[in-house]
Amino acid sequence: MSVVGMYMLNTPQYNHEKIHQAFDMLYLDRKNQFRELSQVLLSDKALKVMPNWKEFVLNFCLDVEEAFKTWSGQNSLLTSSPQKALTLLRQLGHDKTSINQLVHLLNMSYNLSVEFKEIYRRLK
Repeated sequence: MSVVGMYMLNTPQYNHEKIHQAFDMLYLDRKNQFRELSQVLLSDKALKVMPNWKEFVLNFCLDVEEAFKTWSGQNSLLTSSPQKALTLLRQLGHDKTSINQLVHLLNMSYNLSVEFKEIYRRLK
């Protein structure tokens, strides 16, 4: 796993070794959620040629959590916030037929992000 493309975790507050440990623990328990999100976010062709698809999915989940903080007023609105929100919703909402399907994916993304951060926090 490379943290290079994971801009959400590529900050001084995160230790690369702990990121790997937390990610491995999360993926072990949440393989199905990672697969479900990867099928929504990436094409079959991209999944076959993209060795870091799991990291991409986690990064997306971290983006959703960060966007939620803006939507809920926990973070201030940035100039890029509306574009980011629309992009996230369009990526998850593609080919969905109800808001419930979209909300299910948003919840899954948010929960994976929160769980990753909690596992990371608990690692010594």
